[in-house]
Amino acid sequence: MKYYQSELQLRAFKRGFHLITDTILESIPEIGKIRIGMLQVFIKHTSAGLTINENADPTVRVDFESHFNKMVPENEPHYIHTYEGADDMPAHIKSSLLGSSVQIPITDGKLNLGIWQGIYLCEHRNNASGRYLVLTAFGN
Repeated sequence: MKYYQSELQLRAFKRGFHLITDTILESIPEIGKIRIGMLQVFIKHTSAGLTINENADPTVRVDFESHFNKMVPENEPHYIHTYEGADDMPAHIKSSLLGSSVQIPITDGKLNLGIWQGIYLCEHRNNASGRYLVLTAFGN
């Protein structure tokens, strides 16, 4: 079994859902050495998340942002944790709904994603800095 791990700092993204598949692949080229295995992508933050979804039509990502903002609105009177602004507590809730990691099979040195699938950074803060990801590839 082979194990490879790297840490990646993404550039700062504006609030929204952003495809980061290519950036991840550039940061862990050792995937090419794995015939059968897995890639785990973990985000080291509590106000941004990761998910896998549509990689072709950018309106899907716009709709995700719109829906999440309706589902988890800002400025709710019951929020107590508002120290960092109106987007702070909603960002934590959205992050928990999506999760902090994704796993993708590796087959013959490539991510075995569906034809229309990509990895999203789900940025929920208005003024976030670059997010940190831990990339772990393992297999034979």
